[in-house]
Amino acid sequence: MKKYTLVTNPFVVPTTDGKLIEEHFGQATTGDSNISIAHMIAPAGWKEPFQTPEFDEFTYIIKGKKQFIIEDEVVVLEAGQSIKIEKNTRVQYSNPFENPCEYIAICTPAFSLDKVNREDL
Repeated sequence: MKKYTLVTNPFVVPTTDGKLIEEHFGQATTGDSNISIAHMIAPAGWKEPFQTPEFDEFTYIIKGKKQFIIEDEVVVLEAGQSIKIEKNTRVQYSNPFENPCEYIAICTPAFSLDKVNREDL
């Protein structure tokens, strides 16, 4: 039995907002509920509604910039920067900038729609 899992064909999460989500590890791809790892590209002008996830989320910016509103504080990350947002924290993710933002997101436990607790936009 192999002691590794190789993902060569990540699950592309269907979206309606132009955002690319390629899940390499997680519930949709490998059935893992402990962690999810996704490569994402958020187009210019993209935003999600506020949410209060029941998981920690780590974000590493590869290209561009991404805006976070964490509780009432605005934080902007640029390429090469990263952040951890602790579970049960109210946050909004967006890209109000002119260029797409490419990044990696890691959630522990794994991302799931029933644990993200999104508000209406």
